[in-house]
Amino acid sequence: MQHDFSIPTRGQGLYEFTRDVKAWVAASGHQDGLLTLFVRHTSCSLLIQENADPEVQGDLRAFFARLVPPSSDPSMGYLRHTYEGPDDMPAHIKAAMMPVSLSIPVRNGAPLLGTWQGIYLFEHRDAPHQRRVAAHLS
Repeated sequence: MQHDFSIPTRGQGLYEFTRDVKAWVAASGHQDGLLTLFVRHTSCSLLIQENADPEVQGDLRAFFARLVPPSSDPSMGYLRHTYEGPDDMPAHIKAAMMPVSLSIPVRNGAPLLGTWQGIYLFEHRDAPHQRRVAAHLS
């Protein structure tokens, strides 16, 4: 069984879509199996991360912004792919460092996530985007 999730973003940050995934899995009728999620873009990532304290998402965003600054930062002067804006190549670098797919076991019709785990799309671009995540449940 397959499905596409559409996730609107408003710029860099983490966008949780756990509730949508859980609802789709529950409606699928599959009791046990494996859920695979795959983001169909090269400038964002997928993460399973804490969803209880929003400071976690803020700290993650701040860490990766510090680790990979915009191409306009003097430390990034070696980058050549800069014609799509100062956030573009850094977004590709971040996506290369983080997962673009996730595998999540499903038991009794629900993803086996931990108590504080949520499923996030991590947007690495500044501008709003409509991101697509393909889901496969078997």
